[in-house]
Parts: sequence; structure tokens; C-alpha cells
Amino acid sequence: MLRLYCLLILMLNLALPVLSVDTYSKEDFPPGFIFGAATSAYQVEGAAREDGRSPSVWDTFSRGGGDVAVDEYHKYKEDVQLMAETGLGAYRFSISWARLIPNGRGPVNPKGLRYYNNLINELISHGIQAHVLLYNYDHPQSLEDEYGGWLSRNIVRDFTAYADVCFREFGDRVSSWSTINEPNIFANGGYDQGVVPPGRCSYPFGLWNCSKGNSSTEPYLAAHNMLLAHASTVRLYKDRYQSKQNGVIGVTLYALWLVPLTNSTEDETAAQRAMDFLIGWFVNPLVFGDYPEVMKKNAGSRLPVLTDQESKLVKGAFDFLGLIHYTTVYIKDNSKILKTENRDFNADMAVTISFTQDEDDPFGLFPVEYPQRPWGLQGLLEYLKQAYGNPPVYIHENGQVSRRNSSLDDTSRVEYLHAYIGSLLDAIRNGSNTRGYFVWSFLDVFELLDGRGSSYGLYFVDLDDPSLRRLPKKSAHWYSHFLKGGRVSSSRTLELEKTFGDSSSETLVSIG
Repeated sequence: MLRLYCLLILMLNLALPVLSVDTYSKEDFPPGFIFGAATSAYQVEGAAREDGRSPSVWDTFSRGGGDVAVDEYHKYKEDVQLMAETGLGAYRFSISWARLIPNGRGPVNPKGLRYYNNLINELISHGIQAHVLLYNYDHPQSLEDEYGGWLSRNIVRDFTAYADVCFREFGDRVSSWSTINEPNIFANGGYDQGVVPPGRCSYPFGLWNCSKGNSSTEPYLAAHNMLLAHASTVRLYKDRYQSKQNGVIGVTLYALWLVPLTNSTEDETAAQRAMDFLIGWFVNPLVFGDYPEVMKKNAGSRLPVLTDQESKLVKGAFDFLGLIHYTTVYIKDNSKILKTENRDFNADMAVTISFTQDEDDPFGLFPVEYPQRPWGLQGLLEYLKQAYGNPPVYIHENGQVSRRNSSLDDTSRVEYLHAYIGSLLDAIRNGSNTRGYFVWSFLDVFELLDGRGSSYGLYFVDLDDPSLRRLPKKSAHWYSHFLKGGRVSSSRTLELEKTFGDSSSETLVSIG
């Protein structure tokens, strides 16, 4: 089976190098397919010390960098109006656990409850679906201080209770729930490399200096507890709420497409091993009830064991898989590292990752732009179809990064979105069960890795303006035209509309 998937990776890389759909419109997608945009609480809300909100681990990690963010807490009505003018069918946002239940468990904060009710009601009144993420790197600092957050089994209980409040208070108006955002990256980045909250790592593995942690064991333990918390939450929703509220629930994973650097057996096997570590870490238990065999072999006793009871709880605990996909990277075998006695998650995976086919070009944290490889999205979706039975999928984040500046001419972002949405259409026509697509991000937000250093937004936020004015970039005009039924093309002969106007399906808008 391993060899079969290795061959599949290679064949997809060879078979899908070119986008076959060039000109298309929203109407080419299946009925009911949802298009939207996304943000998350700490990255947009601000008001970090207002109305009863307590500090989260992200506040602590960033030393208050998101205290204001882009102030959606006070500007949500303006932002929802902007979403409606853009033509969004859905808005994906997260709830701040520290705003809703400041102590992590116990009393609900009435002002936090009112804010999320107001936001959801505002979305619904404008015909925009609410797709809600329960958790994005931001559990209350009090739980981290009390028992170590995701390193303790106690968080399974507290997270499920927090989710129960959200389902009870908001579920009658929420179309879709995600439990935990990119737990595969959160576990690795937060507990091995130390580059995201809560910033734990140990020498020599951390990319930054950490004051505490154990990179060899903590990523696996934290991920195990996330998996159990996810499954417990899904079971609660299905048992108590789903039949009345008619929503769906899943988990969202960070999902690069991984291509062997060469056609050698070693690199092909390494690419499959990397898929098992990065995707199979969570999807294998959800589909098959256990971790991938290669993870159990390489990590040994450092990987917690799913008991029979836990396996039954986890297996099948999803209605959909959410994917966060930005680009494709190249994988080279590094099996020799397995001879090292002291290893972390990345050493157990035993690969080298690079953005290009140059072995000396390592995968970096802060790319100036992501390489545009839209065929990789097709490869990823085909892999999920073949390896995991074609589960329902939502693309929860996709977009182009750039250095943050005031330019509204983001042609490269337009080119990127056109190519990836077209590739998604190809994948759907080839049988992928993908049901929605969300651009990251609706606004220029406070980014996870570098704060205000990078930008993904359709809308520029003027940080020098006291009102934090939102200005549409070229990508906002392009996406709005597409969302309103206009046809789009990669032809560069026509100029993009400058304002929101008539977006007749007969109008052709081109890039450039």
C-alpha cells in the first residue's frame, strides 16, 4: 500500500502540471458550493483587555501584539457590510475561548456572549453563512498556568465544556463548526519548534529560544489530547445538537502537497512518510482508528497509544475535513537522521523539505510569496480521495502572501486565486468531494508568524488611520466579480474593474 501511494504521488505530479480550466465562473461549481473568506479571533478582534476577556496563550506569546489587531470587535458591522458588498456566501471566523469563558471553565462572560451573538446575527441578516472555528492557538492562559494546557488530559474535559456552550448559544445559526485549527502545525510549532503559542521547545530542536518544553515528547502528547478533545466535542455535537441544528462538524488541517524531489525510491517513500506524519497523524485515526504505522515505528513509545475505547471514540468523528493549503513543496529522504538517538517530530519524519528543486533552498517560515503550483491542490484532493475514501472537504484557507505595504495592486494575488480556484474546479470535475472554498484572509490581519510583517488580505487595513480604514485591493474586486457570477480568465488583455459594479455573468474580467 505504501508503494502504491508513492506511485500515486509521482503520477499526480506528472499528470497535473497545467491548469486545464482557464475561463470559468461561480456557476461552473456544483449547486450549494460555498465561497467565502476567513479570519480568526486574535488576528482581527483586538479589544484584548476589554469587556471581561482574559489573556490567552497567544497574548502571552506575542506580548500583546494583537491587542488592537484590526479592531473587528468594534467594527464588525462595518466589516459584515463590506462582506455583503463583496458577495461572500460565508464568513469563517473563530471564537475566543478567553473572551467567552475567561477562566477557561465556569461562568460565561455575558459581554463576550453578546458580541458573538451580535456578529452571527449581523452575518445572517446579510445572507452570509456563519462557519465557526472553536479554537485557533488561543486557549486561556489560566489553563496553561494551571495544568499545562494541551499537555494535560484535563483539557479534553474543559474544551468539550467550552464547545457545549458554543453549540448551545450559537448553534441554531451556525452552518458549520471546526473544532481545532491546524492541530498538526500547532502541535509541531507550539511544542517542538517553539515558533507559535505556547512557545515550548527544548535544545537542540527549537527554532527559537524556549524557556521550557520537551521537543521529543510534547508534540505527540499535545496532538493526542487535541485528537481526543476533537472527538469528544464531535460526539457531543452529534448526540445532543446536530439533529436539531442541522450543522456539520469537522477539523481543519494544514495540508501542503508533497512531491518527491527525485524519482528515486528513497524520495518517493520519504514523500509518503511525510504525508503520514503531516496528514495521517490526524486523518488516519479519524478514518481508521489508529496512527500511521510509520509514525508508531519511528516515534516508538514517545507516541501515545490510542486505547480501544479511544479508537472507537475517534474513528469516524467528523462530517468533513477542512484543509489549509497554500503551496506544494519538495521532499528529499533524510533517513540517516533516524540513527540519532535523541529525536523530535521532524527527525522522526526524516525528510528535508524545500520550496524548490534546489536542495539548498530550505522550507522557510516567511516566504516573500508562495510558489504558484495550483496542480498541487489537485494532487492533494486526489490523494484524500484515494487514500481516505473521498471525504467531504472544505478548503478553509487558501491565498497568497506578500510583504505588508500600502499597495492595492496585488496582481500576483489575483493570479494565484484564479489559478487555485480553477484547479479546485478541475479536482471537483474529477470527483473530489470538496464543498466550499475560503480565501485567507478577508482583511490584512495580525499574522501568526510575523505579526504585521506579511499580508494575505483582500482588503488593506490602514494602520496609520485612527479609524483603521479598510481599502479594497485588486484581489477584492476580482473575487467580488467572481462571486457575483462574472466569468474570469487568465488572459491579461483586459483591465480589472476598479469598483464594485455590474458583475453580469457575460462580463469577462481578466488578470493584469
